[in-house]
Amino acid sequence: MSGGVPRLVIAAPSSGAGKTTVATGLMAAFAEAGLVVSPHKVGPDYIDPGYHALATGRPGRNLDAFLCGPDQIAPLFLHGAAGADLALVEGVMGLFDGASGRGELSSTAQVAKVLRAPVVLVVDASSQSRSVAALVHGFASWDPEVRLAGVILNKVGSDRHEELLRDAMESSGVPVLGALHRTERAGTPSRHLGLVPVAERRAEAVASVRELAAQVRAGCDLEALLALARSVPELPDLPWDPAQALAAGAEVATGGATGSGRPVVAVAGGPAFTFSYAEHAELLTAAGAEVVPFDPLRDEQLPPGTRGLVIGGGFPEVYAPELSANAPLRAAVAELAASGAPVSAECAGLLYLSRSLDDRPMCGVLPADGRMTGRLTLGYREAVALTDNALAAAGTRVRGHEFHRTVLEPGAGASPAWGVTHPRRGVEGFASGGVHASYLHVHWAAEPALAGRLVAGAARAPLPAAGGAR
Repeated sequence: MSGGVPRLVIAAPSSGAGKTTVATGLMAAFAEAGLVVSPHKVGPDYIDPGYHALATGRPGRNLDAFLCGPDQIAPLFLHGAAGADLALVEGVMGLFDGASGRGELSSTAQVAKVLRAPVVLVVDASSQSRSVAALVHGFASWDPEVRLAGVILNKVGSDRHEELLRDAMESSGVPVLGALHRTERAGTPSRHLGLVPVAERRAEAVASVRELAAQVRAGCDLEALLALARSVPELPDLPWDPAQALAAGAEVATGGATGSGRPVVAVAGGPAFTFSYAEHAELLTAAGAEVVPFDPLRDEQLPPGTRGLVIGGGFPEVYAPELSANAPLRAAVAELAASGAPVSAECAGLLYLSRSLDDRPMCGVLPADGRMTGRLTLGYREAVALTDNALAAAGTRVRGHEFHRTVLEPGAGASPAWGVTHPRRGVEGFASGGVHASYLHVHWAAEPALAGRLVAGAARAPLPAAGGAR
């Protein structure tokens, strides 16, 4: 894989300017033109990459310098962009906004600098005319290491408004590469944690992405944008490789003493569990697992031969009635957990394993109850494993993030999953037997041993009885 893959970073002065609209539209427009487009997202967000994947037909991948470290950004990018004609990276928040109190760490600007990629700034022009040039000038001059190479004007009110904006921008030295007028035709609905995920509205999302591509083709100079993307230098880094990452100290399953072949690790999916990083399944596979997805809203049993389980994030609060109604699967999950097989659950998975969610019965694996609240818990965390458990050896240090409007009571068990930096609590989650459950989302590419340890545990787990639920 060449380190010279054409690439652009799509940024904005602030949240709400239309980065996702423009980035997704560009991805779809270039893909429809026949290019192989690699989609990426700065930060920990899971929802936008779902739209990116829909637009390009490739997994949406995250680039988060807090979760994975700045040194991993270019290798992970090159891994995701392998075989692509063009890579587009959607930023997070404002261009220079990063992890709170940590300077540029995890900002779009930092990722752009690491990738040596030109930045295209999406500007919400709805309430300004000449001032747009002053705003762009400020962003272009703030950090000389960031190459702000173009602007796309968004939410333009009329042809006359566009003319005024373009006239003002002539003195800025930054070219206008597109202008998109206000429209509601490609609107994407939102709710308590942001956009509604693709998996919950696939038919409508397909239509929305197609409309975004049409708008971008009509309003943006795709040839100029592609030429800009092709102007990048080579990156000196090697692509990240899951097998090589695991080889640096992680356990790798070889079948274990109680079975042979690749142990089946079931991974929850479907509309209720949409939050997952693509590298997690790749690491599980490289560690020796047969990764089998299942949908807790539809499937009444775990995949045949399941010896390990991963339940990531999502929206169980939206689907609590349906999840609760699937009593056969809840019983199968509880049986697997009781057997000592490794079970890793994050956020939505934590709630699914609890006794109840909003008074509806869940799997009953954890001695805790969950409920929706009006308060958003959001932020990066640093954590350490306090004991040896199914996912991490004692002393393992990780970085993660929380993003939820639910609360679990109690929030930690007698053996917590993590000791965590948090303004109101010092421990987090549950680690007992083979179960590791926490609100904390962790990117396993930063700590591949987590995947290796889980798969090694699955290889040692007893095989399900012939004809049994598992």
